[in-house]
Amino acid sequence: MPLPTLPRLLSLEFLEHLEVERNVSPLTIRDYSLYLRRFCEWFEADGHKDVTELDIHLLKKYRVYLSRHIDELGRSLSLSTQSYHIICLRSFLKWLVKNDMPVLHPEKVDLPKPEPQTMKFLDTDQMSRLLSQPRLSSKTGYRDRAMLEVLFSTGLRVSELVSLN
Repeated sequence: MPLPTLPRLLSLEFLEHLEVERNVSPLTIRDYSLYLRRFCEWFEADGHKDVTELDIHLLKKYRVYLSRHIDELGRSLSLSTQSYHIICLRSFLKWLVKNDMPVLHPEKVDLPKPEPQTMKFLDTDQMSRLLSQPRLSSKTGYRDRAMLEVLFSTGLRVSELVSLN
């Protein structure tokens, strides 16, 4: 089994830093692990072994790689997923700079322009139908109705709503 390269070793230390010192969620660590592994595989396949070799030109090559990447199921990466890869790489570079590594400065790493998101709204009839769904003949019906009213009157995310006590 080949020895891990410097970028791989450093990325493992970075993930441990996120877990222990920054208390990042396990899902974020899982995603960052995937993004860094993909970067390291590309970096090594491009003939590089030292993360200090990363410059703005290599970064552009990596971004082209991400934009053209096709997974084993024939899917390409969405623009937002490409952005997550770059956000992760920028965070990794920031950590390397904090640890006195002579690497590309993270402020030189620009994020892709985000895809425009269109918001969908319920019309009055749809809103009325939704609010009339909970059966007010039970406690859970009153709870569900209250949750829907709080959700729509405050603009909370569903995850924020369900975390309320």
